Amino acid sequence: MTFFFNRKSLLFTGLSLLTIVLFVSDLVFGSVELSFRELFAPENNIHREILMNIRLPKAITALLVGASLAVAGLLMQTLFLNPLAGPYVLGVSSGASLGVALFLMAGGILPVSVAYSGWGVITAAVAGALLVLLAVLAVSFRIRNSVSLLIVGMMFGSMTGSIVSVLQNYSNPDAVKLFVVWTFGSLASVTWEQMQVMLPLLLAGLLLTFLLQKRLNSFLLGENYARGLGVSVAGTRFLIIAATGILAGAATAFTGPIAFVGIAVPHLARGIFKTSDHKIILPASVLCGAALLLVCDIISQISEYYIPINAVSALFGAPLIIWIILKKNSRA
Repeated sequence: MTFFFNRKSLLFTGLSLLTIVLFVSDLVFGSVELSFRELFAPENNIHREILMNIRLPKAITALLVGASLAVAGLLMQTLFLNPLAGPYVLGVSSGASLGVALFLMAGGILPVSVAYSGWGVITAAVAGALLVLLAVLAVSFRIRNSVSLLIVGMMFGSMTGSIVSVLQNYSNPDAVKLFVVWTFGSLASVTWEQMQVMLPLLLAGLLLTFLLQKRLNSFLLGENYARGLGVSVAGTRFLIIAATGILAGAATAFTGPIAFVGIAVPHLARGIFKTSDHKIILPASVLCGAALLLVCDIISQISEYYIPINAVSALFGAPLIIWIILKKNSRA
């Protein structure tokens, strides 16, 4: 027992130190390389501006969004008992995309015209994600089967995706380009002002999830087992969907859709700690998600040209998902 306790403590300590090292590295590396000393005393105003208003908010965003998407993915995998479920299976991300698409491209169909602005895009994304989330929550009260709920979420995603396709077909190329760039995902677009809104939302979603640890463990053997333990399945499902919607919706609204992190990280955490206990896997997913997105951000800015964060995360996540499928089939 002592061995396992020590092993888990060492792993958490190692992951925490790794995350700190990656956070500092994310501040140092980039098109303009800063020395470690300049993190505390920048040599000039340009370096101070780069550090304080570009790299620091971007690194903090990577920490928060990586942790939030990982936890949202863990929630969905627990609820649906599906190893390939992710934070976007309920259609929340698609709702955010629809909101942004309407904001940027509706002028091609409707007699409206809007100017591009950061807060406008964020507001539109939040509104779209919230509408889909409310629809899924309403449906969750009428559907007892989680698999059916998963299908409903996918259908919401398909419907919103088809509307986005129609908007793209009739919109002018400039508006379509703005929307496509948004879908690439960007950690650098979050300002300190926007951070004041994003931070409380993500922390609220994470706090709600940590309060659900015992209930989540009861779901590991199925909803019937949870009912046998006296857990309110409908109420817990509602809270899980709400937490996922807050985490995935807010992350998508402020940074755009970032793929694979939510699907891959929970499996990475389980593989490292060799357990499915949410008291262990939940904080492990927070650390692994933050570390992984920091790595992706460092890689995305090493080259002369910035690589979209979505492309880098897919390069990490896709091979891991393929490995999960192969490993699962080999055991069958």
